[in-house]
Amino acid sequence: MPAVVAAAFTWIAMLSFGGILVETIVIYPNVFHDPPASLASAVDFFTVTGPADLFPPLGAATGIAALAALALAWRTRARLWFAAALLCLVVGEFLFSMLFFWPRNDIMFEEGLAVHTAEVLRRTAVEFETGHWVRLAMSAVTATLGFVGLLRLWRAPAAAASGHPGTAS
Repeated sequence: MPAVVAAAFTWIAMLSFGGILVETIVIYPNVFHDPPASLASAVDFFTVTGPADLFPPLGAATGIAALAALALAWRTRARLWFAAALLCLVVGEFLFSMLFFWPRNDIMFEEGLAVHTAEVLRRTAVEFETGHWVRLAMSAVTATLGFVGLLRLWRAPAAAASGHPGTAS
């Protein structure tokens, strides 16, 4: 059971990373190519659904799965990998998004030119894009840590049976 939950966490974390990567390559060049006009176009484009409809529930699922994997692997050394993945997810993705991205989203997509100058919107867009690379990297690290934890958890019984339990850590 722990390996199944760990595999589910790893799959969700990799899916989340893939989604953020696609957003980086496909969506963001269109959103940020000519602020503030491109920001207004993005608001018009994302009227039915957008990144804000996908990533919060996906992030919550990733967090819940990470907690479950950590809890079920608690008696193994793989727990360290899942704990590191959870820490990376919480600090590098959730808190960073909340403190860095949410205010910039408000400036660019809620308030826009009605409240801010075009220069403020351009500067905010550059800040957002720069910070996004950190978020993408943290997502990659989260998925990688989860994958390593899964491998450690999966290999632990075989390593213990061979008399080399230290290799399972």
